[in-house]
Amino acid sequence: MPSPVSADRPAAQPPGRGSVEALITQARRLKGDVDAVRRDTRGDGADPEERWQRALCDLALHQLDDLDAHLAQLRDGPSPAPAPAEPAERAAGEVAPAGTPDGPLLSRVGSGEWNLLTDEVSWSGELYQILGLDPARPALTLDELPSLVLEEDRPKLTAMVTDCLVDARPIDGEFRVLRPDSSVRTVHMMGEPVLGADGGTASMWAVLRDVSELRRSRLTVHETRDSLHRERRRERTEHRIAAELQEAVLPPWHGSLRLPHQGPASLDLAAHRLPAATPTLIGGDWYDALQLSDGQLLLSVGDLTGQGVTLASGMATLLGSVRGMAMAGTDPGPLLTMLNQLLDTSVQPALGSAVCCRYRPETRTLVWAQAGHPAPLLYRDGTGCLLNPPDGVLLGASSGAAYGQSVVTLEPGDLLLLHTDGLLSGHSRTAAADRLLALAPRFGAARTAQDCVRTVVEEFGGVEREDDACVLVARVTA
Repeated sequence: MPSPVSADRPAAQPPGRGSVEALITQARRLKGDVDAVRRDTRGDGADPEERWQRALCDLALHQLDDLDAHLAQLRDGPSPAPAPAEPAERAAGEVAPAGTPDGPLLSRVGSGEWNLLTDEVSWSGELYQILGLDPARPALTLDELPSLVLEEDRPKLTAMVTDCLVDARPIDGEFRVLRPDSSVRTVHMMGEPVLGADGGTASMWAVLRDVSELRRSRLTVHETRDSLHRERRRERTEHRIAAELQEAVLPPWHGSLRLPHQGPASLDLAAHRLPAATPTLIGGDWYDALQLSDGQLLLSVGDLTGQGVTLASGMATLLGSVRGMAMAGTDPGPLLTMLNQLLDTSVQPALGSAVCCRYRPETRTLVWAQAGHPAPLLYRDGTGCLLNPPDGVLLGASSGAAYGQSVVTLEPGDLLLLHTDGLLSGHSRTAAADRLLALAPRFGAARTAQDCVRTVVEEFGGVEREDDACVLVARVTA
């Protein structure tokens, strides 16, 4: 350890034992608190942010372990060099790894002094353990010490020692050593020159600390942080692409849509998408209204399982298939049957629900089918009711499933409301339907379909929903 006379100040007096004990108690209490936080943090690799939090906790525990060990050494004083191990217990030169019962964390801090006048070298037992050397062998001189250091780090060590001996600069730096057991350890070295009576450098002392575990923990923190940043960038990119694809697929129309060759009758249409409470969540809900070549109108709503770009692209494919089959004249029941076959044979299987309606303005008849979806609501003369659903399971749930269809005749002034699940998070479909049916008086007083949609948004817009929801309103006008 250092001589009483250093380059710029006398040796400090050791602190009182009681004050060090108090610091040890505080450090161990803090370590227990951090460990409790670590146990509550999942680090199973599923979430980059949780991996990063777990790595930070591990790093903090490593540092607190070191602090505890250093304070204990400060309290107990330097340890004597250990006696050579007996051959039956441990081979010469073999040391216990730090952190084991035979090699506690305290062994990761050692000290040495090199006397330039007498060529004597004095090492603590801990320094032998850090460097993996046999304590029975003589300590290495400053000329021999670089032989343990990795070749690329030797210039750094040489420069630090030279600056200390020639220019009286303190040593503060790290280098890597290759131990006899072929393991590589990272060592942090701090030291100062010790001046003789004539003012010249008489010796050099240093404290060497094995910081390998600390550096590995910091590397883990950096890697998990970088992984988290990459994951967040990827998620933002996917969200932007999915949102743009969703906006491109969903029709932005509002207000009245008049169909050709239908005489005085028309449908007043409006729709709205209610987003999830989490802005980054892109749901698979969709709505559509399509004027067909024969003057009829296709109305549909649906929901597809999945997430991100995969979900948005799947929704685009599904909606495109619905439009194409409707344009070809396929009725709702057979249309959903073929749509189920499409999902069943998809490379990326998914589940979906849908309601598909075909409106014939010349007779005011609505032919509709459903696939595991909430039934449309019909409002007439100030009251509302659920339409009786035909048979139909979730899309993609059963190979070869067949879908029935029902026919309803509408009257001028009738209002048809289609919606997806998610209007009321955590509630059954019945609860959502009951609240929608309770809006019948307000719908009866509304002048347009858009007014009805605004009423739905006022009723359900403030709900903290877990998923998107869509609503489509069709009002039969004279």
